[in-house]
Amino acid sequence: MNRVHHILTFNFCFISYFKMKIDTSLTMPLLPEALSQAGLQFSVATEEDFDEIMGMSKDIYGGLDYLPTRYTSWMQESNRTVILARKEGKVIALESVVVIDDGETMLVEGLRVAPQERGKGVAGVLLRFCSELIKAKYPDVKVCRLTRDDQLRPKDFEKYRIITKQGILLVRFRAEELKLRLSELGLSGGIHSSLWPTTSNAGPVHLNHTTVDQLYLTTDLMKGLLPNGTIIQDWQPFKILRSNLDILFKKDIDWLVDDESNPTVASLCTFPFPVPIGEDWYYLNIDMFGKDLNLARQQFLYHLQRHTSTLKGHVMCQMFLDPPLWKPMADFCRNALKVERVKEYREQCVVEADVI
Repeated sequence: MNRVHHILTFNFCFISYFKMKIDTSLTMPLLPEALSQAGLQFSVATEEDFDEIMGMSKDIYGGLDYLPTRYTSWMQESNRTVILARKEGKVIALESVVVIDDGETMLVEGLRVAPQERGKGVAGVLLRFCSELIKAKYPDVKVCRLTRDDQLRPKDFEKYRIITKQGILLVRFRAEELKLRLSELGLSGGIHSSLWPTTSNAGPVHLNHTTVDQLYLTTDLMKGLLPNGTIIQDWQPFKILRSNLDILFKKDIDWLVDDESNPTVASLCTFPFPVPIGEDWYYLNIDMFGKDLNLARQQFLYHLQRHTSTLKGHVMCQMFLDPPLWKPMADFCRNALKVERVKEYREQCVVEADVI
C-alpha cells in the first residue's frame, strides 16, 4: 500500500498554528506522533496504559466512571480505536472511536482530558486526529455521532444535528433498603404487584437473542417505538441493523418488552458494575423506550428487582426515558420507592455531523 500523508492545521488558544502529519497506511500500533512543536504526541492505547489513564481521569463523571470496568474489553474490540494524547511523555487526554452501522458511523465516546489541560483545545485536536485516522482506515464512514448530557449551545447547532433526545433520571439508594421496599410493595416473589393498574397485563417479557432478532429485524414494530428508530444502549446509539445487534449481543444486557407481539414499551438494562465513587458502589443503567408510564414503571421495577437483589452497598441508577415521563417517574421513585433523586432533569442528546 502506498503511503499517503495528510497535513492538517489547527488553531488553538494556546498556540497559533501547528501542523500534524498522519500516515494513513500505518497500522494502529505504528501510529505516528504529532509534530514536536505542537507539544502533543498521539499513540494507540494499550492495556499497559490503564493505570496512567485512571490517574489522569480521577474523579471524572462525579465518580461514576465506567472506564475502569470496561477498559480491558475495549482493548479487545476490533472495531474500536482508542487514542491517547501525551504531553512531555504523560497522558493528558483520551478519546475512543467505535465504528458501527455497517461501517457508516464513527461513534465518539470516552473523552477525558486531564484537569490542568482543560480549556486549551486539546479535546478538539484529539477529535480531529481520531477523525482523520478513522476516515483513512474506514473509508465508508459517512457520519460522526456522539451522545451528550450537557446543554447544547448555539455554536453546537452549527456543527451537529440532533438525532433524538431522552430525559435522564438519576437516583441512588442502598441495595439492602431497596430490597426491603420492593418486598413491602409485593415484589419479593416476582414482578407482579398491586402497583399495576391493569389486571390484563402479565408483566414484562424477557427477550433472548433469537426473539430480539425476530422482533427488531423481521418486523417494523420497533421502529415507531424507538426514538427516531435508534437503539440507545448505555449512551451508544445504534441503527436497527444485524451488525449492530451482533455488537450488543456481546454485552450483558437484559432486553424487555411489555408484549412481544405488539410492544408498547421496551427497555435495555446493563448488568450493574462497580464505580470508583467509593467502596461498594455500583452503577445501573436502564434505557427505556415508549410513552406508557405504567408499563415503563413495570419494567423499571423488574430491572431493579433482578439486578439489585444480590448486591450489598450503594447503587447509582440512571434511567433514560421519554422526556414527558421524567417527572411522574421521578415522583414514583420518591414517593413509592423512597429513593433519592440525585439531579434535576437533564437530557441525553444524540447528535451527528457529516464526515467530510
